[in-house]
Amino acid sequence: MKFLRFNNKYGKPSVGILRNSIVHEIEGDIFGEYSIKETTYDIKNIHFLPPCSPTKIVAVGLNYRDHAEEMKKSIPDEPLLFMKPSTSLIGHEDKIRYPRHMSSRVDFEGELGVVIGKKASWINEGEALNHVFGYTCINDVTARDLQAKDVQYTRAKGFDTFAPIGPFIETELDPSELEISTFLNGELKQHSSTSNLIFNVPRLISFISRVMTLLPGDIIATGTPSGIGPMKIGDKIEVEISKIGILRNFVE
Repeated sequence: MKFLRFNNKYGKPSVGILRNSIVHEIEGDIFGEYSIKETTYDIKNIHFLPPCSPTKIVAVGLNYRDHAEEMKKSIPDEPLLFMKPSTSLIGHEDKIRYPRHMSSRVDFEGELGVVIGKKASWINEGEALNHVFGYTCINDVTARDLQAKDVQYTRAKGFDTFAPIGPFIETELDPSELEISTFLNGELKQHSSTSNLIFNVPRLISFISRVMTLLPGDIIATGTPSGIGPMKIGDKIEVEISKIGILRNFVE
């Protein structure tokens, strides 16, 4: 089932379920109880919002072997974590703002996003997927020159608009073998499978839950494969994950 957030006919944020190309508005809490309303929208006529409102975005670095190699870094012994602020979130077809006042190289990083559905603290790998609501596409936009300069990742990863996610949360899939691709102006730049993750989704959830409590709506960005590269003003960037869809954004 595909969930999304959008502005309804009154211009207010709303949640819906996509059936074919029709969005059915729902009322209530998608992480709890909700009901489907009679109001529907053609998906071509809506303005997408980020599909959830996380308290935090926990991202994982160097989680594909080929990406670690292209960054000339060693394979980590355990998940390498960093954070992106909730203010970096934007939705499908929103604009990524290029911070030219600070950075001269801004890169795309297509990733699978895990959306937490149930509070998770000190859980084991065997029960980890029971705490997942669904999965989405995320672009871990990075000011690469600032990442190298600062050593830690807060500024390079944390600019407003540096976490496009969406367009949907897909609740019915197996995250272990999903095809993931990133296109820059229609040209394929990244292509891999989540089967190549060094630390898989259950391992990541269990590990992170022993560091911080994960709450419903929180997002884990699981890492990017090789092929990262710079974006320029005017570019179109698309992250496509099988069974989820295409997240499309533009650089301004």
